[in-house]
Amino acid sequence: MEKKKFYMTTAIAYTSGKPHIGNTYEAVLADSIARFKRQQGYDVFFQTGTDEHGQKIELKAAEAGVTCKEFVDSVAGEIKSIWDLMNTSYDKFIRTTDADHEKQVQKIFKKLYDKGDIYKGYYEGMYCTPCESFFTESQLKDGKCPDCGREVTPAKEEAYFFKMSKYADRLIEHINTHPEFIQPVSRKNEMMNNFLLPGLQDLCVSRTSFKWGIPVDFDPKHVVYVWLDALTNYITGIGYECDGESSDLFKKNWPADLHLIGKDIIRFHTIYWPIFLMALDLPLPRQVFGHPWLLQGEGKMSKSKGNVLYADELVDFFGVDAVRYFVLHEMPFENDGVITWELMVERMNSELANTLGNLVNRTISMSNKYFGGVVSNTGVEEEVDGDLKSVVTAAREKVAAKMEDLRVADAITEIFAVFKRCNKYIDETMPWALAKDESKKERLSTVLYNLVEGICIGAGLLESFMPETTQKILGQLHAERRSYDQLSTFGLYPSGSKVTEKPEILFARLDVKEVLAKVEEKKAAEASQEESPAPESNGIDIEAKEEITFDDFMKMQFQVGEILSCEEVKKSKKLLCSQVKIGSQVRQIVSGIKAHYTAEEMVGKKVMVLVNLKPAKLAGVVSEGMILCAENENGELALMVPEKDMPAGAEIC
Repeated sequence: MEKKKFYMTTAIAYTSGKPHIGNTYEAVLADSIARFKRQQGYDVFFQTGTDEHGQKIELKAAEAGVTCKEFVDSVAGEIKSIWDLMNTSYDKFIRTTDADHEKQVQKIFKKLYDKGDIYKGYYEGMYCTPCESFFTESQLKDGKCPDCGREVTPAKEEAYFFKMSKYADRLIEHINTHPEFIQPVSRKNEMMNNFLLPGLQDLCVSRTSFKWGIPVDFDPKHVVYVWLDALTNYITGIGYECDGESSDLFKKNWPADLHLIGKDIIRFHTIYWPIFLMALDLPLPRQVFGHPWLLQGEGKMSKSKGNVLYADELVDFFGVDAVRYFVLHEMPFENDGVITWELMVERMNSELANTLGNLVNRTISMSNKYFGGVVSNTGVEEEVDGDLKSVVTAAREKVAAKMEDLRVADAITEIFAVFKRCNKYIDETMPWALAKDESKKERLSTVLYNLVEGICIGAGLLESFMPETTQKILGQLHAERRSYDQLSTFGLYPSGSKVTEKPEILFARLDVKEVLAKVEEKKAAEASQEESPAPESNGIDIEAKEEITFDDFMKMQFQVGEILSCEEVKKSKKLLCSQVKIGSQVRQIVSGIKAHYTAEEMVGKKVMVLVNLKPAKLAGVVSEGMILCAENENGELALMVPEKDMPAGAEIC
């Protein structure tokens, strides 16, 4: 019987820098789904990769003093190595700089142009460089990018546009008639109410203001804009041929069964991508799932916030499978999840070391102590055995139901319910007490057999999520890997088999204080390396902002201020609150410089102040201006102070 196909993809990772654990989560999540589908008997094709074009890459490469290709080669290699470190079983790792991808993108662009779906015009609007997206004024949120919250700048340039509105009604009908298409449902409602129903604007699909992209072959001053380039990887990666015969792999696997993406790019995958496919006369993917974010503490991870965690550093402390367990189990279906060092240690100790690791260790140790490691089913059953067996044998279908809905965290909870029931079974049967009574020896043997069998089934179900751990458990029990169908049948462990003599500790308990101390040591060592003398340079180049007029400059009022007093802001780890004398007035100014100056150091300093900045509340404290600082490449700040002694209030002009 031919296997049923299952084609799934992740979003391709942007090669602007090393991916943090929030980015890595998606690859691990996708891997767990792919592995489970394979276990169920599906013919899975799992594709991931890297998105390597765009203005941001061009700027990053220039800052690094390398070519764009050299830059993306390095970052793509790092991304791939992290995906490999996390044991992701992808079948294809595509790069948008791959020659066959670039060739097909050019053909797709030309086909859509010839069809009349793409036309040439001019774009004038607000542009977010990090997101590489244009927005109208009405789409901005508080005047900033609605996706990332960063500043946007006015932009006008010649561009090609795609006629999105031509396909809007067809897409609305598809979404309404295919309730499984956008998941979770909250994402669907957001797309319909915020974008589709108000009316779609034509989409900019080329740029002329930078060069690092796929050239439009019939108009080479244009490069194909990121989303038409990046999104098409889902078909080019499996052999789509725009003007000829596509590969057998494409014919077999398209349409995709699942696009797994972050919730921040749901719009591009549920509006732009389906419309591109309609224009190409291709069927739409079965489902787009927009997963939530993994947050560090209470905020989204970003280098600028200094709250980034990376997979490799977490693996150094906890191991690959422990990190896989954490990111999969701690991420809710619809809401954002939270990761902290403290929470990682707590889960390591309670769930992995205690619930699972201790269960395996105790079972093997008792088998060795009481029967020389031989596990035999003597058939001496009691009522409590039936309840254990019912929990264990029902787990497979419960896990499968959760996985069908992509509720991966809930699926893992169902598996750990098996291990918890086994632990309870030990408390109920008390093997140590049975061992004291020679007449209970056969009952003791059955108890230990039931425990080994329960662990084997639980470990088999765990394989998609923690593959190395499953292999270790089965290895210590000298048990064969079971098929999916066998994971609901109790009693397949061969009676008379022998477990390992010395059980390996699967997960060691950790002391949270020791872990946090090591983390701080590591940070201090890295900071020390960064602070070590570097070769002399000619200065620092930063990204240029939009030009302003002299009139714009004259609106800003700069004066010398003298800091009379300063104290820490209690609700913040970063802020200092200064009372600053400016002429005959005293202003209260809050500054994010606590990491660089103590409150005592600030007192008495003469500083440069932007006086006519609109007052704002920071951590509940009103700030009536801004103290200016310079920042070097290491993020260190230095106050801007007058070269000569100047009176408080002196104008800076």
